[in-house]
Amino acid sequence: MDKQFELCRVEDGLSIIVGKWKSLILLHLLVEGTQRFSELKRSLPGITQKMLTNQLRELEEEDIVKRKVYPQIPPKVEYSITEYGKTLEPILTAMHDWATNHELHKKNKMNSN
Repeated sequence: MDKQFELCRVEDGLSIIVGKWKSLILLHLLVEGTQRFSELKRSLPGITQKMLTNQLRELEEEDIVKRKVYPQIPPKVEYSITEYGKTLEPILTAMHDWATNHELHKKNKMNSN
């Protein structure tokens, strides 16, 4: 990895996917596929409607999530991960694996003290 810190884009990348709910939203869409707003809300206990709306809008602005509105009554809106958004899957998997290993590392360190 080139260590020219002034050119480092990690912070830029993190700012797009970091948020209390964004990673969980992305994982649900990656694993479960297309979901209606109400399905996503149910699968994320504790998230408010406003927060889910905001997080989805931010992900949509970055072309990571796609919103499809069906012209019917009552309104039907579905969210799915874009092809571009699917490129985040290995990053999210790596972060999950690292966090799991980090937790084990902390436990091992505590037990060795």
